[in-house]
Amino acid sequence: MITRSSALLQRPAPEAHPLSVQARWQAQLAGAIRDPRELCRRLGLDEAWHDGAERGHALFEVRVPEAYLARIRPGDPTDPLLRQVLPLVEEVRPVAGYVADPLAEAEHTPARGLIHKYAGRVLLIASPACAVNCRYCFRRHFPYDENSPSRAQWEETLAYLRDDATIREAILSGGDPLAANDRRLAWLVERLEAIPHLKRLRLHTRLPVVIPDRIDGALLDWVSATRLQTVMVLHINHAQEIDEAVVAACRRLREAGVTLLNQSVLLRGVNDSVGALADLSERLFEAGILPYYLHVLDPVAGAAHFDVGDEEARELVAELRDVLPGFLMPRLVREIPGEASKTPL
Repeated sequence: MITRSSALLQRPAPEAHPLSVQARWQAQLAGAIRDPRELCRRLGLDEAWHDGAERGHALFEVRVPEAYLARIRPGDPTDPLLRQVLPLVEEVRPVAGYVADPLAEAEHTPARGLIHKYAGRVLLIASPACAVNCRYCFRRHFPYDENSPSRAQWEETLAYLRDDATIREAILSGGDPLAANDRRLAWLVERLEAIPHLKRLRLHTRLPVVIPDRIDGALLDWVSATRLQTVMVLHINHAQEIDEAVVAACRRLREAGVTLLNQSVLLRGVNDSVGALADLSERLFEAGILPYYLHVLDPVAGAAHFDVGDEEARELVAELRDVLPGFLMPRLVREIPGEASKTPL
């Protein structure tokens, strides 16, 4: 049996580099493309796309790391990865029913940085930052300034967890929790595991996908050291997002004892076909990730052009069952404010 310590000993020595691995991922995070014209130029897109990109960017800024950019096909405005990150003029057009807070999270925030919607589990905003700005993000209008606790304020939030013995699971989210540095995350996890009734730690993150170098030794140290059973829910929408660097990052996480799940969003022009969804499930499993949820789009302002109707979604999933084994079938769900859990469709 390979233990955690022996696995670390077997890990190959890092190549010589003037920066540490941690500094490299942070440099990649800081160096993400934040200019819509630069994104279009780098991918060889016609100038016809520039105006819409700038108008969408004015509402929700572009952010695309180089590691993710490298997986996008140049010159193809229909590329499924590009569609997830390129602002379009459609984002500025109001659509009835599409709102800033589609999940009514403001009604479920009893303490700074804490969202408590479901019994037995709470969500903590561990970082307001993301490595990539997905155009369909349901928190693209979220008031992060009001929900980014200092260490002293975190103590007040953690007191809420200590006082409620029904809470069994803490979910680190954001933004993206892994955009925070490992010292801060290790401190927070140490505080969480000191709460006796907590059993599980769940992290919802896109960083191992968009910057695989994020899964470094410092992160693996605190992840593997906690007594809490650790689950990482990745957010991958298309098989093209999973390159060999992502596979290697997932392997390191599994060796550290992390259970890997994936949740996707059903998106028009990205994965709204049986072929794309089947390829995604197969590729996820090859990478050691179990398909978990397939969400229909949350009706957030600026994202209506991604919507796939419920009936079409059900038909896609019915056809998907004909080509995939049951354990590779994600559950088709919608999140409805006020409901006790995700609602199956």
